[in-house]
Amino acid sequence: MKEIMDAFTDPQVNIIAVVASSQVGKTESLVNMLGYMVDQDPGPALYVLPTKDFAEDFSKRRLAPMIRDTEVSSEKISDSKSRNSNNTITKKTYPGGMISLIGSNSATDLAGTPARYVFADEIDRWARSAGTEGDPWSLLERRTSNFYNSKMVAVSTPTVKGASKIEDLFNLGTMEYWSVECPHCGEYSFINFDTVRFKHHTIGERNKKQYIVDETSWACPVCGCITEENTIKRQPMKWVAKSPEAIKNGCRSFWINGFYSPWQSWEKIITRFLEAKKDPELLQPVYNTLFGQLWENRGDLESEEELQERAEMYGAELPEGVLCLTMGVDTQDNRLEYEVVGYGMFEENWGIERGIIMGNPASSETWEKLDAIIDRVWFFENGRGLKISLTFVDSGGHYTQEVYENCAIRQNKRVFAIKGANRIDTPYTAPPRKVDYNTASGHKGQAWLYMIGVDSGKEHIMSGLKIKEPGARMSHFPKELEKGYDSLFYSGLLSEHMIYDSAKGTWKWEKIPGHERNEALDCRNYANAAFKVLHPNLDKIRQQLSGIQQTVTKQSTRKRIKRTTYDEGGF
Repeated sequence: MKEIMDAFTDPQVNIIAVVASSQVGKTESLVNMLGYMVDQDPGPALYVLPTKDFAEDFSKRRLAPMIRDTEVSSEKISDSKSRNSNNTITKKTYPGGMISLIGSNSATDLAGTPARYVFADEIDRWARSAGTEGDPWSLLERRTSNFYNSKMVAVSTPTVKGASKIEDLFNLGTMEYWSVECPHCGEYSFINFDTVRFKHHTIGERNKKQYIVDETSWACPVCGCITEENTIKRQPMKWVAKSPEAIKNGCRSFWINGFYSPWQSWEKIITRFLEAKKDPELLQPVYNTLFGQLWENRGDLESEEELQERAEMYGAELPEGVLCLTMGVDTQDNRLEYEVVGYGMFEENWGIERGIIMGNPASSETWEKLDAIIDRVWFFENGRGLKISLTFVDSGGHYTQEVYENCAIRQNKRVFAIKGANRIDTPYTAPPRKVDYNTASGHKGQAWLYMIGVDSGKEHIMSGLKIKEPGARMSHFPKELEKGYDSLFYSGLLSEHMIYDSAKGTWKWEKIPGHERNEALDCRNYANAAFKVLHPNLDKIRQQLSGIQQTVTKQSTRKRIKRTTYDEGGF
C-alpha cells in the first residue's frame, strides 16, 4: 500500500485507481490518505460510497475509530457526539475544510459545492446514474474542476467485464500490477489464478462431498518453473507498470488480488473455488473478491465468431452421445422460433436443429407445422432414432390464450406452456399449475403452465459455454448450415449480459447493444428447462439404445409413462 499512498502526495498525480480483491487494504489506504489530508494538506472533500446507508456505516465503523485513536486527527476533528460540535455522522469539519460522506445515488449531494478531494470507495457498486443527472463519477469530476491541485482516488473490487467503472479508470492510468520475483529466472510477474497450481482430493459422497487441497504452488509465466506458495510469499515484490507513460496524464492505477494477502492462504482460496465452480452465482464472488478478476458473463468467449468456430460436423441428425431430445419454442407476433436440443450424460448437450416457422401463432396451420417437428423421428448414423420427449412453448407476448389452447390440445405429445419470470425468488423449474383460457369461439378450457426462472437458466447456459472439452456440460453445435446454426444464431445466443442494478442492489440480464434478437437464447433456455423437468433416466435410455435391455411391451410403456407423468410433472 505504500506506493499507492505515496502517489497521493505526488503533485503530478491527480487520479489514483486501485483494483483489489477483498481484505487487502484498499479501504485502509483511503482512510490513511484522508487522515493525511486533514493533518497536512486540508481542503473540502467528499467520501462517496454506493449508498447513504453505506456512508453512515463506514463513518461509524472505520472513520470514527481512526479519528479517536489517532492523536493528530482527534485534535482537529471533534467527536460527533460532543455537545458543542458542528460535526455529524456524515459531515466532519476540521481547520481548512470539511469532508462529507455521501451515497452515489444522491444527485443533490454529488452536484453541490466544489471539492478538492474525492475518495471513491467500491465504485463498481455505485449507482449507474445519480437520479437523472447521469454518471456519478463524471459529476464528481466537475466538482473538482476549480482546483488545480485536486485529487480523486477510486478503489473497488472488480465486478463484470465491460460494465466495470474501476476497470475503465485502471486502463486510463499506468496499469501497475503487484508482481513477485521468480526465484528461478529473476523476472517479476503478476500472480493470478491462471498461474496458480494445486492438487486436491475429495471426501464424502454427492451432496456431502468436501474438497481437500493437498498442495499449492505458482508457475512462473516467463520460465515455467514451479515454486511452492510459502516460498513465493517470501520473495521480493514490487509494482510493475504496463503503461508508465500514462503518468503524464496525471493518472496512476494499481491492481492486486487475494493471492498476495498475508491473512488468506491459497488453500482457502482454492477450496472456495472448488466449492463454487459449478454454480455461477457462487463462482462470481470468488472471481471478484478473491481472485480480484473481472467476471465474464459471456462464457469467456471473445465473440460469436469464436463460438461458431467450435462447430462440429455431426455426420448424422443425432451425434453419438445424445440420449434425450427436448424443444424450446419462442412465440413472436408473426412466427414461432424453435430449437431442438439433445442431451447426454452429465448435461453434455448438442444443438440438433434451429428453425423458424412463419405464421400467425393464432393460426392452426402454424401449429400443424410445429407438429411436424414434434412428431418427427431423429436418427443416429446406425439407424436408431429418438423423438422429442418434452416441448416448452413461451406463452408471453400477445398470444397467451392461443398458446394455452394449442398446448392443451397437444398435452398427449408433452407440449406445455411456460412463462418466464426474472424474479430473484423464482426457481429455474417448479411444479406446474392450471390456468384458464378462452378460445376464439368462446369456449373455455384449462392448460398446464410452468413458471421458469429465466435468469438462473441464462447463467447456466453462459457458464456451460466456458467448457471447451467434450464431457460434462459441454455445449456442441453443428457445422452443417442446413441445421440452422448460422451467425444469427450465435449472435442471439450471446445477446445478453449481466449488469448490476444499483437501485435494487441486484444483478439483472440486459441486451448487449447491437444484439436486438435474443430468441436463440430464449429457445435454448426453454429446452434446458424442459430437460430439467423431464429428468429422464439416461442410464436406462443408453442401455436401450445400445440393445442391452429387451424392449418393453406397448402396454407396460403406456403405464410407465402415465405414472412418470404424474410423479415427476405434477399433473
